[in-house]
Amino acid sequence: MKKPSLIIGKKQLILSCLTVLLAAAVYVNYTYSRTGMTVSTPVTELEDNTPHYGDTEFVSAEPDPSADYFAKARLEKTASRDEAVQTLQTMIGGGDVTDDEAVTAALDAAEVASLIEKEGTIESLIKAQGFSDCVVYLDGQSAKVVVRTDGLEASGAAAMKEIILEETSIPAENIRIFEVK
Repeated sequence: MKKPSLIIGKKQLILSCLTVLLAAAVYVNYTYSRTGMTVSTPVTELEDNTPHYGDTEFVSAEPDPSADYFAKARLEKTASRDEAVQTLQTMIGGGDVTDDEAVTAALDAAEVASLIEKEGTIESLIKAQGFSDCVVYLDGQSAKVVVRTDGLEASGAAAMKEIILEETSIPAENIRIFEVK
């Protein structure tokens, strides 16, 4: 049986030094974090005021609540439409439906697809009128428009109603316009 060697090699010496350095770093970190002291290095100011590539600047941006509203509204609308389409596809693909039910589900799916397309077209046309953002909800019998504006004028509301009347067969009395500031 071979006796264990008591000779300390280079690897053991390096490993021991690294362990001691790590312990010292942990101790210094612990000491500074307890007392609240910070270690800082002096920073000299640049003599010229020219921008340098790689310089960073902290910018605080306040979130826009109306932009957040429109993002959430689009997500909710997309999720509900996806769910409706999935339900209709399940009904169409189901084996225990009659031919009449399958035809009705296919017509409903086509109507949902048409409404989604019309909503997108109306939103694009309203934005082209100069409004920064809008969301349109169509259900076949009524239309609801939520638009971002600082004050909706009668001419803007009339232009939106005209767009909806041209793209759909919804009567003018069933069109509602809401503004978000």
